[in-house]
Amino acid sequence: MIKVTFLGTGTSQGVPVIGCSCKVCSSTDSRDKRLRSSLLVEVGTKKIVIDAGPDFRYQLLRESIGDIDAILLTHEHKDHIGGLDDVRAINYNHNKALPIYCEERVANAIKRDYYYAFDKRRYPGVPRLNLNIIQNSPFKIEGVEVVPIRVLHGSLPIFGYKIGDFSYITDASNIEKRELLKVSHSHTLVLNTIRKESHHSHFCLEESISIAKESQVKRCYLTHLSHHIGLHQELIDTLPLGIEPAYDRLSIKIENYETDNI
Repeated sequence: MIKVTFLGTGTSQGVPVIGCSCKVCSSTDSRDKRLRSSLLVEVGTKKIVIDAGPDFRYQLLRESIGDIDAILLTHEHKDHIGGLDDVRAINYNHNKALPIYCEERVANAIKRDYYYAFDKRRYPGVPRLNLNIIQNSPFKIEGVEVVPIRVLHGSLPIFGYKIGDFSYITDASNIEKRELLKVSHSHTLVLNTIRKESHHSHFCLEESISIAKESQVKRCYLTHLSHHIGLHQELIDTLPLGIEPAYDRLSIKIENYETDNI
Protein backbone atom coordinates (compact mmCIF):
# COMPACT_ATOMS: atom_id res chain seq x y z
CA MET A 1 0.00 0.00 0.00
CA ILE A 2 1.06 3.58 -0.73
CA LYS A 3 -0.10 6.43 1.49
CA VAL A 4 0.17 9.94 0.09
CA THR A 5 -0.17 13.15 2.12
CA PHE A 6 -0.34 16.56 0.47
CA LEU A 7 2.02 18.76 2.50
CA GLY A 8 1.24 21.72 0.27
CA THR A 9 -0.92 22.35 -2.81
CA GLY A 10 -0.24 25.99 -3.65
CA THR A 11 1.82 27.86 -6.22
CA SER A 12 5.12 29.64 -5.65
CA GLN A 13 3.35 32.43 -3.72
CA GLY A 14 1.06 30.16 -1.75
CA VAL A 15 -2.55 31.01 -0.88
CA PRO A 16 -3.43 33.49 0.50
CA VAL A 17 -1.14 35.76 -1.47
CA ILE A 18 0.47 38.59 0.50
CA GLY A 19 -1.61 41.75 0.19
CA CYS A 20 -4.48 40.11 -1.72
CA SER A 21 -8.09 40.41 -0.55
CA CYS A 22 -9.81 38.35 -3.27
CA LYS A 23 -12.53 35.90 -2.22
CA VAL A 24 -10.08 32.97 -2.26
CA CYS A 25 -7.39 34.70 -0.21
CA SER A 26 -10.09 35.91 2.20
CA SER A 27 -11.79 32.51 2.45
CA THR A 28 -12.30 30.94 5.89
CA ASP A 29 -12.36 27.43 4.36
CA SER A 30 -9.13 25.69 5.45
CA ARG A 31 -8.99 23.98 2.05
CA ASP A 32 -8.34 27.37 0.46
CA LYS A 33 -5.18 27.86 2.57
CA ARG A 34 -2.33 26.44 0.48
CA LEU A 35 1.35 26.13 1.32
CA ARG A 36 3.89 25.63 -1.47
CA SER A 37 3.46 22.29 -3.27
CA SER A 38 5.06 19.28 -1.61
CA LEU A 39 4.10 15.67 -1.04
CA LEU A 40 4.85 12.86 1.41
CA VAL A 41 4.82 9.34 -0.04
CA GLU A 42 4.85 6.43 2.41
CA VAL A 43 5.58 2.94 1.11
CA GLY A 44 5.70 0.45 3.95
CA THR A 45 7.99 2.05 6.52
CA LYS A 46 9.75 4.27 3.98
CA LYS A 47 8.99 7.99 3.83
CA ILE A 48 9.87 10.00 0.73
CA VAL A 49 9.14 13.71 0.33
CA ILE A 50 8.77 15.22 -3.14
CA ASP A 51 10.07 18.81 -3.14
CA ALA A 52 11.13 20.89 -0.14
CA GLY A 53 10.12 24.50 -0.64
CA PRO A 54 10.14 27.44 1.77
CA ASP A 55 7.34 25.89 3.86
CA PHE A 56 9.19 22.57 4.36
CA ARG A 57 9.92 23.07 8.08
CA TYR A 58 6.35 23.98 8.96
CA GLN A 59 4.94 21.19 6.78
CA LEU A 60 6.94 18.55 8.68
CA LEU A 61 6.00 20.07 12.03
CA ARG A 62 2.32 20.27 11.09
CA GLU A 63 2.23 16.56 10.19
CA SER A 64 4.47 15.50 13.13
CA ILE A 65 7.07 14.08 10.73
CA GLY A 66 10.35 13.65 12.61
CA ASP A 67 12.29 11.68 10.02
CA ILE A 68 12.24 10.91 6.30
CA ASP A 69 14.31 8.58 4.16
CA ALA A 70 14.87 10.82 1.13
CA ILE A 71 13.79 13.89 -0.82
CA LEU A 72 12.93 13.74 -4.51
CA LEU A 73 13.22 17.03 -6.36
CA THR A 74 11.28 17.93 -9.49
CA HIS A 75 13.38 20.99 -10.36
CA GLU A 76 15.45 23.80 -8.92
CA HIS A 77 13.01 26.70 -8.52
CA LYS A 78 12.98 28.18 -5.03
CA ASP A 79 9.43 27.09 -4.23
CA HIS A 80 10.72 23.51 -4.61
CA ILE A 81 14.19 23.63 -2.98
CA GLY A 82 14.00 26.68 -0.70
CA GLY A 83 13.59 24.65 2.50
CA LEU A 84 16.52 22.26 2.18
CA ASP A 85 18.47 23.99 4.95
CA ASP A 86 15.91 22.62 7.41
CA VAL A 87 17.08 19.03 6.97
CA ARG A 88 19.61 19.96 9.67
CA ALA A 89 17.26 18.75 12.40
CA ILE A 90 16.98 15.34 10.70
CA ASN A 91 20.77 15.25 10.25
CA TYR A 92 21.28 15.90 13.95
CA ASN A 93 18.49 13.81 15.46
CA HIS A 94 19.19 10.74 13.33
CA ASN A 95 22.93 11.20 12.72
CA LYS A 96 22.69 10.88 8.95
CA ALA A 97 23.12 12.87 5.79
CA LEU A 98 19.80 13.10 3.97
CA PRO A 99 19.71 11.56 0.47
CA ILE A 100 18.52 14.00 -2.20
CA TYR A 101 17.57 12.63 -5.63
CA CYS A 102 17.63 15.01 -8.60
CA GLU A 103 19.12 15.53 -12.02
CA GLU A 104 22.56 17.09 -12.41
CA ARG A 105 21.34 20.59 -13.27
CA VAL A 106 19.30 20.68 -10.06
CA ALA A 107 22.23 19.37 -8.03
CA ASN A 108 24.40 22.18 -9.39
CA ALA A 109 21.76 24.73 -8.34
CA ILE A 110 21.73 23.25 -4.83
CA LYS A 111 25.51 23.46 -4.63
CA ARG A 112 25.28 27.10 -5.67
CA ASP A 113 22.40 28.10 -3.38
CA TYR A 114 23.64 26.09 -0.39
CA TYR A 115 27.35 26.54 -1.06
CA TYR A 116 28.12 26.53 2.69
CA ALA A 117 26.91 22.91 2.93
CA PHE A 118 29.58 21.79 0.45
CA ASP A 119 32.52 23.92 1.57
CA LYS A 120 35.71 21.99 2.33
CA ARG A 121 35.81 23.64 5.75
CA ARG A 122 32.16 23.31 6.63
CA TYR A 123 30.80 25.25 9.57
CA PRO A 124 29.45 22.88 12.26
CA GLY A 125 25.70 22.37 11.95
CA VAL A 126 25.30 23.07 8.23
CA PRO A 127 22.87 20.77 6.37
CA ARG A 128 24.26 17.40 5.30
CA LEU A 129 22.91 16.66 1.84
CA ASN A 130 23.82 13.46 0.00
CA LEU A 131 23.17 14.33 -3.64
CA ASN A 132 22.23 11.42 -5.92
CA ILE A 133 22.12 12.19 -9.66
CA ILE A 134 19.28 10.58 -11.58
CA GLN A 135 18.48 10.18 -15.29
CA ASN A 136 15.22 9.55 -17.09
CA SER A 137 15.25 5.88 -16.13
CA PRO A 138 13.90 3.94 -13.14
CA PHE A 139 15.90 3.85 -9.90
CA LYS A 140 15.32 2.71 -6.33
CA ILE A 141 15.23 4.52 -3.00
CA GLU A 142 15.54 2.08 -0.09
CA GLY A 143 13.94 -0.64 -2.22
CA VAL A 144 11.15 1.61 -3.55
CA GLU A 145 11.19 1.85 -7.36
CA VAL A 146 10.78 5.36 -8.76
CA VAL A 147 10.08 6.05 -12.44
CA PRO A 148 10.90 9.61 -13.61
CA ILE A 149 8.45 11.29 -15.98
CA ARG A 150 10.00 13.94 -18.22
CA VAL A 151 7.81 17.03 -18.65
CA LEU A 152 8.39 20.62 -19.70
CA HIS A 153 7.88 23.60 -17.38
CA GLY A 154 7.72 26.25 -20.08
CA SER A 155 11.06 25.55 -21.79
CA LEU A 156 12.66 23.97 -18.70
CA PRO A 157 12.83 20.15 -18.65
CA ILE A 158 11.83 18.85 -15.21
CA PHE A 159 10.74 15.54 -13.66
CA GLY A 160 7.49 14.15 -12.39
CA TYR A 161 7.58 10.75 -10.68
CA LYS A 162 5.68 7.47 -10.66
CA ILE A 163 5.81 5.14 -7.66
CA GLY A 164 3.82 1.96 -8.11
CA ASP A 165 0.35 2.92 -9.29
CA PHE A 166 0.74 6.55 -8.19
CA SER A 167 1.96 9.37 -10.46
CA TYR A 168 2.88 12.94 -9.47
CA ILE A 169 3.44 15.79 -11.92
CA THR A 170 3.80 19.42 -10.95
CA ASP A 171 4.87 22.61 -12.75
CA ALA A 172 4.30 21.08 -16.18
CA SER A 173 3.02 22.75 -19.32
CA ASN A 174 3.71 19.93 -21.78
CA ILE A 175 4.10 16.15 -21.73
CA GLU A 176 5.18 14.14 -24.75
CA LYS A 177 3.09 11.12 -25.67
CA ARG A 178 5.80 8.61 -24.75
CA GLU A 179 6.12 10.12 -21.26
CA LEU A 180 2.35 10.23 -20.81
CA LEU A 181 2.31 6.49 -21.49
CA LYS A 182 4.16 6.02 -18.19
CA VAL A 183 1.17 7.56 -16.44
CA SER A 184 -1.45 5.75 -18.51
CA HIS A 185 -3.98 3.74 -16.48
CA SER A 186 -2.38 4.71 -13.15
CA HIS A 187 -4.71 4.35 -10.22
CA THR A 188 -4.01 7.91 -9.04
CA LEU A 189 -2.51 10.90 -10.84
CA VAL A 190 -1.67 14.23 -9.22
CA LEU A 191 -1.37 17.01 -11.78
CA ASN A 192 -0.55 20.70 -11.57
CA THR A 193 -3.33 23.15 -12.45
CA ILE A 194 -2.49 26.78 -11.87
CA ARG A 195 -5.70 28.51 -12.99
CA LYS A 196 -8.63 28.36 -15.41
CA GLU A 197 -6.99 30.59 -18.03
CA SER A 198 -4.03 29.41 -20.13
CA HIS A 199 -0.53 29.91 -18.74
CA HIS A 200 2.91 29.85 -20.40
CA SER A 201 4.54 27.35 -18.02
CA HIS A 202 1.75 25.51 -16.19
CA PHE A 203 -1.28 23.49 -17.20
CA CYS A 204 -4.56 25.32 -16.95
CA LEU A 205 -7.74 23.58 -15.81
CA GLU A 206 -8.94 22.56 -19.27
CA GLU A 207 -5.54 21.05 -20.12
CA SER A 208 -5.36 19.08 -16.88
CA ILE A 209 -8.83 17.63 -17.36
CA SER A 210 -7.89 16.62 -20.92
CA ILE A 211 -4.70 14.88 -19.74
CA ALA A 212 -6.51 13.05 -16.94
CA LYS A 213 -9.07 11.75 -19.43
CA GLU A 214 -6.47 10.82 -22.05
CA SER A 215 -4.34 8.91 -19.55
CA GLN A 216 -7.43 6.99 -18.33
CA VAL A 217 -6.44 7.17 -14.67
CA LYS A 218 -8.97 6.05 -12.08
CA ARG A 219 -8.73 9.29 -10.14
CA CYS A 220 -6.91 12.59 -10.54
CA TYR A 221 -6.10 15.25 -7.95
CA LEU A 222 -5.19 18.79 -8.96
CA THR A 223 -2.34 20.58 -7.18
CA HIS A 224 -0.14 23.68 -7.51
CA LEU A 225 -3.34 25.72 -7.42
CA SER A 226 -3.28 29.52 -7.39
CA HIS A 227 -5.88 31.88 -5.98
CA HIS A 228 -7.04 32.40 -9.58
CA ILE A 229 -8.50 28.88 -9.64
CA GLY A 230 -11.41 29.97 -7.42
CA LEU A 231 -12.80 28.63 -4.18
CA HIS A 232 -12.20 24.97 -3.42
CA GLN A 233 -15.88 24.11 -2.99
CA GLU A 234 -16.91 25.95 -6.14
CA LEU A 235 -14.20 24.15 -8.12
CA ILE A 236 -15.33 20.72 -6.90
CA ASP A 237 -18.82 21.39 -8.22
CA THR A 238 -17.55 22.01 -11.77
CA LEU A 239 -15.18 19.05 -12.20
CA PRO A 240 -15.88 15.74 -13.98
CA LEU A 241 -16.30 12.57 -11.93
CA GLY A 242 -12.93 11.23 -10.75
CA ILE A 243 -11.18 14.61 -10.83
CA GLU A 244 -10.98 16.84 -7.77
CA PRO A 245 -8.77 19.54 -6.28
CA ALA A 246 -6.33 18.41 -3.63
CA TYR A 247 -5.87 20.45 -0.46
CA ASP A 248 -3.23 20.70 2.24
CA ARG A 249 -3.17 17.72 4.64
CA LEU A 250 -5.35 15.53 2.43
CA SER A 251 -4.25 11.87 2.70
CA ILE A 252 -5.08 9.17 0.17
CA LYS A 253 -4.20 5.49 -0.16
CA ILE A 254 -3.40 3.30 -3.13
CA GLU A 255 -4.02 -0.25 -1.98
CA ASN A 256 -2.47 -2.46 -4.65
CA TYR A 257 1.24 -1.74 -4.24
CA GLU A 258 3.47 -4.65 -3.29
CA THR A 259 6.07 -3.83 -0.65
CA ASP A 260 8.63 -6.59 -1.01
CA ASN A 261 11.16 -6.36 1.84
CA ILE A 262 10.38 -2.69 2.43
